[in-house]
Amino acid sequence: QVQVVESGGGLVEAGESLTLSCTASGLSLEDFDMGWFRQVPGKEREGVSCIGWGGAGTYYTDSVKGRFTISKDNRKNTLYLQMNNLKPEDTAMYYCAAAQFRRSSYLWRACRSFATESAGLSGGMDYWGKGTQVTVSS
Repeated sequence: QVQVVESGGGLVEAGESLTLSCTASGLSLEDFDMGWFRQVPGKEREGVSCIGWGGAGTYYTDSVKGRFTISKDNRKNTLYLQMNNLKPEDTAMYYCAAAQFRRSSYLWRACRSFATESAGLSGGMDYWGKGTQVTVSS
């Protein structure tokens, strides 16, 4: 059974850091393009950062550039998101997604989207985790 599980969320103050993890079982993440997405109540899921299966290609949405770093450890079958200098506007449920082959196009387009559901992109992923909550107090 395939599972993709996020962890590492929590409640922090503005300016602090968190590292999110996304660990997979039943599949090898080295074969997948991966991404982090976030969603707040009443808004659509939006792209935060994505990384290619080989780890060479990355993308960050403008609001997190210079503060967040995405990485993969294929030996641990885990995706990470290092989040520094957190801001209250980073508060959201954070999800990881995996896609390969033709579905990778959905992931990379979703990574650049602020409205992945209405754009018809969320359903194109191979796998989604259930999310981990990040709350940043001011």
